[in-house]
Amino acid sequence: MSKRTAELEKLIDKTKSYLVDEAVDLVKQTAKAKFDESVEVHIKLGIDTKKSDQLIRSTVVLPHGTGKTRKVAVIAKGEKVTEAESAGADVVGSEDLMDKISKGWMDFDVLVSTPDLMKELSKLGKVLGPKGLMPNPKSGTCTFDLAKAIKELKGGRVEFKNDDNGIIHASVGKASFEKAKLAENIKLFIETVQKAKPSAVKGVYMESISVSASMGPGIKLTLAQKF
Repeated sequence: MSKRTAELEKLIDKTKSYLVDEAVDLVKQTAKAKFDESVEVHIKLGIDTKKSDQLIRSTVVLPHGTGKTRKVAVIAKGEKVTEAESAGADVVGSEDLMDKISKGWMDFDVLVSTPDLMKELSKLGKVLGPKGLMPNPKSGTCTFDLAKAIKELKGGRVEFKNDDNGIIHASVGKASFEKAKLAENIKLFIETVQKAKPSAVKGVYMESISVSASMGPGIKLTLAQKF
């Protein structure tokens, strides 16, 4: 453990679970990097990741955004091209854009497609899939309502899903955010994960929740609070 990390760890009582507002105060105190650190939420779920009916994948629009600017590429044709451009998409195309991506171009953070072009786009599954960039109806990136999708993606929409260990990781803002705004983002994110509980999951759903600055120590939240 580095001297810096050891000093930050002293600020956290590892035997205690904190309320969200208390945790936000500590996140701000431990965000000591020379850049504006992201604030992350980590939720350990009591799910069986080998069972498809227990997997978690959804989205949430954070009221105060994530503090990040996302570059959005859109696969569309006809009048949908104009809609995407008017909504603020960074790159718009159809076959030409798919060809560009197939040759290795990946200068975007999110890819959105209209459903009618998904059959052709699916041919790029081996390229887009491993990077988590394949448009999907569950994540709201495969849709005819391009204006809404682009607005949300440019704003504060966060896609989340469990990893192989049943843990959800997500960035919910920046350490520079006002305390109240950061707390509101965190609470809404956790509440959304709660509501996404599959009916097939029995017993304890949320086993533990922690928050941290991207370079800071984890801060455990108490589950005995209203999110």
